[in-house]
Amino acid sequence: MKFHRQPRTENGINLTPLIDVVFLLLIFFMVSTTFTRETRLVVELPEAEGQMTEAAPETLEIVVAKDNSYSVNGRLLVNREIDTLMDALEEVSAGKRDIPLVISADSDTSHRAVVTAMDAAGRLGFTQLRIATQEPAEEPQ
Repeated sequence: MKFHRQPRTENGINLTPLIDVVFLLLIFFMVSTTFTRETRLVVELPEAEGQMTEAAPETLEIVVAKDNSYSVNGRLLVNREIDTLMDALEEVSAGKRDIPLVISADSDTSHRAVVTAMDAAGRLGFTQLRIATQEPAEEPQ
């Protein structure tokens, strides 16, 4: 005697089409997304409160202009590279690392240019680093 078996029915959901759709959505979002790279940090430089002090007679000053160019003790550098800045600091300081170094930057200067100046001073071993600020404007009463 031959018995006929009932065909088995699957109890569950086939997930293959669902996974296909999820991967298609993932690929679509990866391809259609655009990434923006921020190259400039917007930083409002601090304002100092307190009395002005007389600068020491022998100081080095790095001025960072609005266009991110550097000048050391009033002498404009030929480019914006850190090596050029380090060479100029080395020449002006004549090997003295205990001279106070003041960094003055325009308020519209990128933060990267100021950090580059600080990095150059740190690499050369200057220990007395100051950042110049301006006094806050008087508020009308």
